[in-house]
Amino acid sequence: MLLISTYVAPSSIEGLGVYSDEYVPCGSLIWSLNPKFDVFVNEIELGSLPDHVRSYIARYSYPHLEMPGCRVIDVDNGKYMNHSLAPNTDFRIFDKGYALADIARGEEITCNYHEFDPDFVGFLPDIAAAVRVQPLNATAP
Repeated sequence: MLLISTYVAPSSIEGLGVYSDEYVPCGSLIWSLNPKFDVFVNEIELGSLPDHVRSYIARYSYPHLEMPGCRVIDVDNGKYMNHSLAPNTDFRIFDKGYALADIARGEEITCNYHEFDPDFVGFLPDIAAAVRVQPLNATAP
């Protein structure tokens, strides 16, 4: 759950991005995992979901690093935070996100997806096809 005021707007990085709607000093806690606000999805359930829902989950979720087999979807604007190898936030502590520098009002908030999703390799051209194959925890025959 984002702990600062934000808005969503077009991004030069990827489609839409999340932008700060306030000045955020370096070191500020800007995000915290909140199980009453963020959605947890068990990977076993993915096979029973329609393709468009699995595509949405593939794009906007990340693995819960302390609960194997569980994915997290941010309900707020956090799901629009774009990946950067030079981000202005730090998510190395799984359930917290901090500002690495002062973030100006109107500045895009970015994070390094590798900090909380060790399997992140970039966005696939056909995300729906990737999640249609098998549920994430299925074993190969």
